Amino acid sequence: MSCILHIETSTSVCSVSVSEDGLSIFSKEDHNGPSHAVSLGVFVDEALSFVDSHAMMLDAVAVSCGPGSYTGLRIGVSMAKGVCYGRNIPLIGLPTLEVLCVPVLLYHELPEDVLLCPMIDARRMEVYSAIYDRALNVKREIAADIVDESSYLNFLEEHPVYFFGDGALKCRDKITHPNAHFIENIEPLARMMFPLAEKCVAKQDFKDVAYFEPFYLKEFVASKPKKLL
Repeated sequence: MSCILHIETSTSVCSVSVSEDGLSIFSKEDHNGPSHAVSLGVFVDEALSFVDSHAMMLDAVAVSCGPGSYTGLRIGVSMAKGVCYGRNIPLIGLPTLEVLCVPVLLYHELPEDVLLCPMIDARRMEVYSAIYDRALNVKREIAADIVDESSYLNFLEEHPVYFFGDGALKCRDKITHPNAHFIENIEPLARMMFPLAEKCVAKQDFKDVAYFEPFYLKEFVASKPKKLL
């Protein structure tokens, strides 16, 4: 097990946590709007002070890397890379949509054949989403979707699909298939990142600190949402 600093800034919530031996032992969250530029530095400083005051050795930094807010992701990744450089420790990049799945998998009873569809709001009827099974195997890659009555039908015809995240609520009137289920109040939070981060440490799945960028910048900013049939 490892001691990991977690940073999540992909939505309007700013959160930081520290985990050790698979448990969250420090957590700070700001749910009052997009104030990452103000809150993140304070939270990270408090987290590092907590680690140092308890004589712990920080092993890695995990950052939620998108899709999500352009500004929030840049701030979070920049802070994570700075800590990695300063402490000479590796960087872990976690897809925001997978981070969203963690509280659903941990705290909700789900059918064996369930599919998970986390959604991040991209304004109007647009969302960033992906489809995962219970083991977080990717059934459909991250994409920018324009949601209407025919969206995700190929999955809904075969499986119960659970929709959640800040993009899901606005889709309830459009996605009305009997196999569609919605879970409210699911946010990507730093204290939910540790199961994914621990797996990356076990596999030595680290990012190149010099060249790593958020997914949003590299893969989504130049693309237009597509209608999902």
